[in-house]
This record gives sequence, C-alpha cells and structure tokens, in this order.
Amino acid sequence: MKRLRKITRYIRRSALFKALILIMILVFAIITQTGCSNKEVSKTDFALNTSCTITVGGMSEKEANDILTEAFDVMRQYEDMLSRTVEGSDIYRINNAGGEAVEVSDETIEVLRQGIAMGELSGGRFDITVGRLTDMWNFTGEDPSVPPQEEIDAALPAVDYRNIHIDGNKVTLADPGAAIDLGGIAKGYIADKLAEFLMDKGVESAVINLGGNVETVGAKADGSSWTVGIERPYSDRTELMGKVSLDDGTLVTSGIYERNFEEDGVLYHHVLDPDTGYPAESDLEAVTIMAVRGNSAFCDGLSTVCLMLGKDEAMHLVEQLQEEYPDMGLEAAFIDKEDEMVQTEGMDIQAAD
Repeated sequence: MKRLRKITRYIRRSALFKALILIMILVFAIITQTGCSNKEVSKTDFALNTSCTITVGGMSEKEANDILTEAFDVMRQYEDMLSRTVEGSDIYRINNAGGEAVEVSDETIEVLRQGIAMGELSGGRFDITVGRLTDMWNFTGEDPSVPPQEEIDAALPAVDYRNIHIDGNKVTLADPGAAIDLGGIAKGYIADKLAEFLMDKGVESAVINLGGNVETVGAKADGSSWTVGIERPYSDRTELMGKVSLDDGTLVTSGIYERNFEEDGVLYHHVLDPDTGYPAESDLEAVTIMAVRGNSAFCDGLSTVCLMLGKDEAMHLVEQLQEEYPDMGLEAAFIDKEDEMVQTEGMDIQAAD
C-alpha cells in the first residue's frame, strides 16, 4: 500500500510538473508572439523615379516580407501602366496614337478622370496635358536647360485637359499635339491603391512613403501614432520644419525645391504653369496637404494647385474644400519663401526634436 501511495504521488507530481512546463511554454509562446507583433518590417527600393519605402507592423517577419515583395510588384505594375516614359504603358500609347482612340485599363481611366476633375477644380491651373512641356524642360535628365521660346510657344496651344475625351475605356486626345503627364497625381493614386492592397492582405498597421507622398494604415502595432516629418525646403532632407501624427491618413508635400536647376543665375523648378509654359510663380516654396486615408490622389493634385496659387488663395481654397468635403479631413501647411509656415487649425504640426 505504501508503495502504491508513493507511485500515486509521483504520478501526480509528474503530471503537475508536465502541466507547469506546458504552461511555461504557452506563456513563452504568447510573449514571443506579442513581441513579434509589434516589430516593424520595412522594404525600400527605387521606383516612381524616387526612393520608396513601405513598412508593415503587427506581423511575423516572413509574412511581412512576403507582403512587401508583392506590394512593390503592385507598385511597378501601376508605374508600367501610368508612366508616360515607359514604352507600351497606357499613357505612352495615348500620347503616341496621333489622335486615335486607345483602349486602356479601368485604373488608367480612374486616374485620368481624377486629373480632369482637378483641372476643373483649379480652373485649369492643374493640367495633365503638359507632357510636351515636361519633355522640353527635362527636369529629371542629367543636363536640363531652358527650352527655346519658339518651342514653348508651339506646345502651349495643345495644353488643355479638355482635349482628353473618354468613351468607356477608350481615350482620345482631340489635339494630337497634346501629351498626358500624370506626374502630379499618379503617386497619390498609387499610394491609395497600395493601402487597399495591404488591407486586403490583412495588414492593420503600415506606412507607405513614396517620396513626398505618405499614407498610413491604422496606427503603429503598439498603438502609438505614426509620425511624419515636414521637410524644410532646400535642406536636402537634413532638417524638418516640424512633425505631425498620422493614423489612417495621407500626407502629401509638393515643393519647388524637389527638382530644379539654375541657368544664368535664375532658378527654374519643375512645377510648370500651363498658361506660360514656364515654372509657376508664387510666394510659396512648399505645400503639405493632409487628409484621411484613401485621398492621397486628391491631396497630390491639390498640393500642386496650392503651390501655384500662392499662400492667400491656397488657404482660401482649402477652407472652401473643408466646408464642401467635411469627411475628407483636409488640412494644410504652407511654407513661403521667407521660410515661414502657416497651417490650418487642424494641422497641428509640432516642432521637430
């Protein structure tokens, strides 16, 4: 009987020991998984003519890396569709069709309609048919220079977004001399699509940075807010004017300092005025537009419009849009040529550390 009791106690102790070990393993697994869930995984690559970074949180490293690889594939698919310089893209084919109708994707139609709407909103200041002028100025080339006046004068009559005719999925340029350039809106559109892609993949925490176009999905995995810096113009990304919290939102900055060159003591920047064919003149050096997630394309176009309008007109336009589209959560910050910043009431840019 005593031996039986000893065996029983041993079995009980052994079972208890095994249970304790099992509990410890489970606790360790939970702690490990929780720790991994807060880890952020990033991928950076060159695309859209800039350095692009996408960061995902709340997932295992392998799962995040797989999704990031897919996301960059999606990004390049849109670039191959919307770039005017990629031979065979929808926009390339439209621009080189000699005025004939070209059938394009649903996505291209969507971006074109957004570009046309921005042209109407801005009274033509934003015009996606400036492609011929963009080619002449060649701001992304190795040796840009001021085009001959006669070439600018010859290109200007064709610059009119109303030359774009859309019939279903077919696009026609009424003036064969026109050429579409989606550089002022495409990155915002792609940021919106990437955010949709990530959410479809189950991502609940992410930040997409397409070089001036930022869009976030949720907050950080640990519950804190994403922080986005507002660059000081001409600082080569070394100084910030301030920073802003951005959860489930988008923030786009346009500036005359992004691409420019100097000739005969004059600085020429890449934001072209469709009325003159020359860089637009205003008292602003940079404009930042913020809104809720899904509005990056709109913010992209609006930031360019505001940069051209100047501080007072731009502020008036944003305030008008805030009343018209209250659910969009529009806010703005304007940096003038005196390095002074003015922001709308809800922008809340904090001083940089």
